[in-house]
Amino acid sequence: IVSCCDEKLDEQKIEWHNKKSLCIVLCSKGYPDSYEKNIEIENYESLKTDENIFIYHAGTNRKKQKIFSVGGRVLNFVSTSDEFIQSRKNVINLINTLNWSNGFFRSDIGYKIINK
Repeated sequence: IVSCCDEKLDEQKIEWHNKKSLCIVLCSKGYPDSYEKNIEIENYESLKTDENIFIYHAGTNRKKQKIFSVGGRVLNFVSTSDEFIQSRKNVINLINTLNWSNGFFRSDIGYKIINK
């Protein structure tokens, strides 16, 4: 992003991978309407990521080594693998491991591409 702003994209080495990627967003209950803020996301420390599984923060805040939701779209769970169905399983397993009682996600993400 910095290279883009500095007009130095030509200096970046971009690596491409021949893998499938899928992202599911974990939202606060009540989103997109009314939802509570500053709810602790317990069990966050139990999540394990690796070179193919990522968690991107969106509506979160860290206070005293704990993670709290502060927005409607809270965490983005992403997995890369050789097949979309495996990426989807990886993401849903991670969300289920978190087991955040104040969150929800769309369970239909990825179905159209998997069921082609």
